[in-house]
Amino acid sequence: MDLVYFVLLISVLIFIHELGHFATAKLFGVKVLVFSLGFGPKLLRIHGGETEYCLGLLPFGGFVTMLEEARQAEPVPPEDRRRTFEAQRIWKRIVIVLAGPAMNLMFPVVLYTSVFLEDRELLPPTVGVVMPGKPADGQLMAGDRITAVEGVAVESFPEVQRIVAERAGRPTRVSIEREGKALSVMVTPSDEIADDDANELLGLTTHVGRVGVVPSFPSPAIGVPRPESPAYRAGLRTFDRITAVNGRPVERMLDLVRALSQNRGDSVVLAYMRPVPQPRAMGGLCDIAVMEPGVATLTPASAGSEPPPTDASQRAKDVLTRTGIEPSDLYAAYVPEGSSEWKAGLRAGDRVTTLDGAPKLSWADMQDDLKRGAGRMRKLEWMRDGEVMAGSFELRDEAWNDEFGQSYEKYVFRTTHWVPAAADAMVKNPHLYSYALRRGVEETGRAVQTVVVGLWRVAQGRVSLRAVSGPITIYDVAGQAGAKGSTYFMWAMALISVNLGLINLLPVPVLDGGHLAFFLVEAVRRKPASRRAREIASLLGMSVLVALMLVAFKNDVERHWGVIVGQWRELFRS
Repeated sequence: MDLVYFVLLISVLIFIHELGHFATAKLFGVKVLVFSLGFGPKLLRIHGGETEYCLGLLPFGGFVTMLEEARQAEPVPPEDRRRTFEAQRIWKRIVIVLAGPAMNLMFPVVLYTSVFLEDRELLPPTVGVVMPGKPADGQLMAGDRITAVEGVAVESFPEVQRIVAERAGRPTRVSIEREGKALSVMVTPSDEIADDDANELLGLTTHVGRVGVVPSFPSPAIGVPRPESPAYRAGLRTFDRITAVNGRPVERMLDLVRALSQNRGDSVVLAYMRPVPQPRAMGGLCDIAVMEPGVATLTPASAGSEPPPTDASQRAKDVLTRTGIEPSDLYAAYVPEGSSEWKAGLRAGDRVTTLDGAPKLSWADMQDDLKRGAGRMRKLEWMRDGEVMAGSFELRDEAWNDEFGQSYEKYVFRTTHWVPAAADAMVKNPHLYSYALRRGVEETGRAVQTVVVGLWRVAQGRVSLRAVSGPITIYDVAGQAGAKGSTYFMWAMALISVNLGLINLLPVPVLDGGHLAFFLVEAVRRKPASRRAREIASLLGMSVLVALMLVAFKNDVERHWGVIVGQWRELFRS
């Protein structure tokens, strides 16, 4: 099937490219003699009017042969002289040549749009988590439903993100619904750099506005910091996931906190699922945790005659004080043995309290702080069974080379926490077609930027020539993407189409960009470049292309040598 996917991908992109040349030539009245998809021996020939349509054996290219006096063995008939390519005004010739790469750059818009048309449902514009210390902290609360941003009505979370992303550093009015009341708050999005490994590699930065909210709600996975608390005495432990309170199911931590805050001292029955580690499971292949059910009877400390708190943050403090239950966010779930934080003494189940003496209110806050201070010694404090402990460590600096020979270096914090997300009801995409088209254009623009900058970085020597790939890599990518499904296949086709279109625009003779360069010279000099100059330039251009093809083929063979050898062995065995 890999071969089928490869041929399909290449054939479609070549057809789209040559169709651009063909259609514009026909539009301007140029006589098209041959439209060929593929090179080599002809598998199929069809005559349609004045044009012969061919299908070649080798699907690595295609061509459109137009009537040109310089290429005809016999004189062009008088009635066809105005229909030759040379007879067209220079702007028409430029459009005909430019149409091929342009089609390859416009086709991804269609592909990406078709992919985004699958987003028929989106996350609702509901606040699941407010990040401490971010612009929304103190203004928005978990459970708020955003109805408008700066006067623009929103019906999904991506709409909120899009508007906020464009308002970095500018005060923004956010209209919300909170517990049945309509409110309005002012938030100033911070100017942040979007995380993107490809952009980081190419030295690109994308600035976006963010307010620090997450649409998904944390599930009721709990932390139990104190052994003397009612929760601990009831048998509850850190990472237990509460599933029901007095028989009523709970899906979100917000709902659990609300239910417990309403309790003023009566015993409640909590059903939970507890992750029980199963080391070396599946024949020693991996470590997993099996969720085992349990029931605990919890008696919160009495609140006396005090009314239940109404503010979400006060509810959380009240529940922690009276039950000893809090979210599991700041608890280390996995600490790799031998890591710098392991050597400092941190273990799974420990609750992080401070970093360099500053209290940490969320795991994300701690990670951001660690990244900002990468390269220096950090002091971390945590609690274990109610006892305060501390240790010093430095983020591990990891350097490696990828399969393309490109060097990477990154500071990493391998310890992870465990806060499973609670599913929230999706909402219907209110503007499906405009949403898909806009996302398609944006994604195509990002792909164009990445390829252009990537080519420039290769020319600068900042990206290794080993990153240059050829047909074997395309074959591999097509097969993998096709095996994953039509969405992945179209995504891969769109990116390769952008590459094909931009590479064809390079000012190298024998490529479309080379022809455009000759036309520009002709426009400046008021006459075409000499035949000798065109021949020399074409020879040089062909030499450059052959050299690049050899480099790409060499890289492909080195990168896939094991696969190639394996397939040859299988072939000879059969």
